[in-house]
Amino acid sequence: MNTSSGLSSRAVRETRLLGKSPVGACLRVSEWAWRRLPPSLAGVRPVIAYGRLMHTLARHGDRRQYLGTFFLRNRPELELIARLAGGADRARPARIAVLGCSIGTEVYSVVWTVRSRHPGANIVVQASDISEEALAVAREGVYPRGVCDLVSEPVCALMTEDEMRAMFDAQGDVVRVKPGIRDGIVFREADAGDPRLPDVLGVQDIVVANRFLCHMTPVEAERCLRNIARLVAPGGHLFVSGIDLDVRTKVARELGWTPVPDLMEEIHDGDRTLRSSWPWKYWGLEPLDRERSDWSLRYAAVFQVA
Repeated sequence: MNTSSGLSSRAVRETRLLGKSPVGACLRVSEWAWRRLPPSLAGVRPVIAYGRLMHTLARHGDRRQYLGTFFLRNRPELELIARLAGGADRARPARIAVLGCSIGTEVYSVVWTVRSRHPGANIVVQASDISEEALAVAREGVYPRGVCDLVSEPVCALMTEDEMRAMFDAQGDVVRVKPGIRDGIVFREADAGDPRLPDVLGVQDIVVANRFLCHMTPVEAERCLRNIARLVAPGGHLFVSGIDLDVRTKVARELGWTPVPDLMEEIHDGDRTLRSSWPWKYWGLEPLDRERSDWSLRYAAVFQVA
């Protein structure tokens, strides 16, 4: 990219030729070639550097909120939540909030994992989203075995048959989350960027804010992330994947968050949808690069909040 022209990457991304974006065409051709690279070249540094350049352009595409979701989407992430929340010897219940919960798959995955690992775990769970339509599905806890029309995804696709039987009661072509998992969760309509959010939900031991901040512009995402951090009790934990890494790194550094090293690389690579979308989608997640001086902060998706 010729920086001497004074054009920002956004200006380049929005350039039109005969009503079409030449940059968009370049991205499509480059993605076609990228998908056909031999696996042995995928981790070569010049290839990664080219991917970073392409992702810089892709990040300036139009963004919109997206309800797509899956059960058990990032297993290492769920395992760490269970470690932090589980145990029957806690002096009080572990307070967990799941923001941007969409149709409920993530919150049910969290509750099922915690209670599977720690049957005596005492947890209090709240979940929120800005879509009342999605929340209606979440409260009912009924899902198709195939593609869910509202989110256009096969939400059970990442589950084994044993996991399906453990989490659901079968009802013909649909499944219902078992009462022991569903009962007690409070679903409410709320905007994660609303300054009144701490008054609505109260402080939490664990806040899960995954895979929705990436659909905001960087400025909006930073403002929202700072607001979300106000929910976390001192010494509590914030899970925040699916966000522009520059935004997350900046906020984490400025607010003095401590990255949690446990399962860091496994969680980073644990969501195949995010990883496989890089560098061609704005929500794509770059490969973890240990040669960066800030790698332990940049690639942490879990933080302890002071």
